[in-house]
Amino acid sequence: MRFLSFKQAGIPGLATKRGDLWLGLRANEAGWPGDLDQVMSSGAHLRELDAALARGNRIDVEKISLLPPLQRPTKILCVGLNYADHTNESPYQQPSYPTVFPRFNSSLIAHGRPIVRPRVSEQLDYEGELVAVIGKRGRHISKDQAHSHICAYSIFNEASIRDYQFKSPQWTVGKNFDDTGAFGPILVSADELPPGAKGLRLETRLNGETVQSATTSDMLFDVATVISLMSEAMTLEPGDIIVTGTPAGVGVGRKPPLWMKAGDLVEVEIEGIGILANPVVEETDPEEAPR
Repeated sequence: MRFLSFKQAGIPGLATKRGDLWLGLRANEAGWPGDLDQVMSSGAHLRELDAALARGNRIDVEKISLLPPLQRPTKILCVGLNYADHTNESPYQQPSYPTVFPRFNSSLIAHGRPIVRPRVSEQLDYEGELVAVIGKRGRHISKDQAHSHICAYSIFNEASIRDYQFKSPQWTVGKNFDDTGAFGPILVSADELPPGAKGLRLETRLNGETVQSATTSDMLFDVATVISLMSEAMTLEPGDIIVTGTPAGVGVGRKPPLWMKAGDLVEVEIEGIGILANPVVEETDPEEAPR
């Protein structure tokens, strides 16, 4: 099952894929189940959602604006230094426990929307990552049971402002600038992918040139391990997302560094899921913006 969140004429909608067609409903139509955040929090299963949307109308993807699959996740947990080759290009030692930090909803943007390089920094970096979506509530989840708590997967480009990331031992500020968390374009149900989404090719391209290439099997802490360890501390809830880390090839690790700039196009492709593509623009000075 594959799901798409969108807006059309300002009205939110949801769609599911049937062959080459997208079928779905908008919020002003009978049978609207709510957006994916509402569906997840209600405890509804994706199969129920799929069946409801399949009774809807054909959606012309050329006439809609995509939204992040989930727009208000209760938690966005990001894992840093989760590929050994990426740690080797960083200023850090390989940790024995996952390096976890939060992202906030205010940073999220959809496929096709611009990633914004802020006025205060030129150090805008790309990070292609796999996203795991929690579908079942749990605490103290064993590794053996962790996959049963995942309902879907997606793609993330965790664009980072490196000089702000490294201003302090905590990375949170540099990871939460507005319009830097590209997420989507779709959710793919877990049953369409290998357990834990292992063995999938992940590739990031900047202006058509491959800058990251790895497989999700290269993670040091796989999805099940991260879920189990995080659930020791906190209850994982339906709709929470886990951004599982990026492989080597990031701009900060290159000599000279490779920063994204206005006019660039960055794409993250994960086998079996799709391609997340975003242009890059400069932040507009509020005093210069048209009124």
